[in-house]
Amino acid sequence: MSATDWYAHKSLENGVFWIQERFYESGNRANIWLIRGSHQDVVIDTGLGLRSLPEYINSKGLLGDDSKRKNPLLAIGTHVHFDHSGGLHQFQQVGVHKAEVDALVNGDNFETVTWLSDREIVEDPAPGWRARQYRVKAVTPTHILQEGDVINLGDRQLTVLHMPGHSRGSIGLHDKESKMLFSGDVVYDGSMIDWLPYSRISDYIRSCERLVEMVDKEEIDQVMPGHYNTFGSKRLHRLASNYIASAGACHRASTCLVKSIASLALRASNSRSAC
Repeated sequence: MSATDWYAHKSLENGVFWIQERFYESGNRANIWLIRGSHQDVVIDTGLGLRSLPEYINSKGLLGDDSKRKNPLLAIGTHVHFDHSGGLHQFQQVGVHKAEVDALVNGDNFETVTWLSDREIVEDPAPGWRARQYRVKAVTPTHILQEGDVINLGDRQLTVLHMPGHSRGSIGLHDKESKMLFSGDVVYDGSMIDWLPYSRISDYIRSCERLVEMVDKEEIDQVMPGHYNTFGSKRLHRLASNYIASAGACHRASTCLVKSIASLALRASNSRSAC
């Protein structure tokens, strides 16, 4: 299957494109965001990487006529989970938070929580492809990100917000001028996952408190999440507040059990994949 068949996109306002993997039908299907700038274009998250994302972007002309005068396209992972980081190896420039650099460099498919089934891929990307063969490929980041870093696109800037909880290196990217937040899996309009191997509820609460504060200060109007549809500041406030309110003792106890089971399952699955 060609890259042009595998992906599809929508053009949004302000030079933002929303890309998805058409034949990955799962709640884990991540949103891929392309943001155009006057000097630098950025891809936020890269999906599974089963087909060439750079090829798709170029073949569809999403970078415009002036792409040759810009720096090479920069791919940023909001975190290294497989559904977001699988295509990072396809890019010359790659950025992730410093807390997850080692996982990406080492191709650590336990930390990338690689968990993919044949039934989620409804059209094979290549003849004979099977999910059990899938691994996130190792890549050495060219950009090691941390809290407060500013990614300069020329006519717009994205500020790195370290917001752990879902994973230890989870980040959001905040366009302060347009009040747009690319949130990864820090928050999306669905059940927020805090039971993976490197999830931490106390960190998640602090990240959600920060989101509530940003909404109260009118710093966010629109959220471009890692999954599902976009939403506004009121919905963000509600999602973050609800998580904080629900993260009590009972939630912590049940999450601890689920986390243990998930860790065992991931170790077993990735041990088989490596054989």
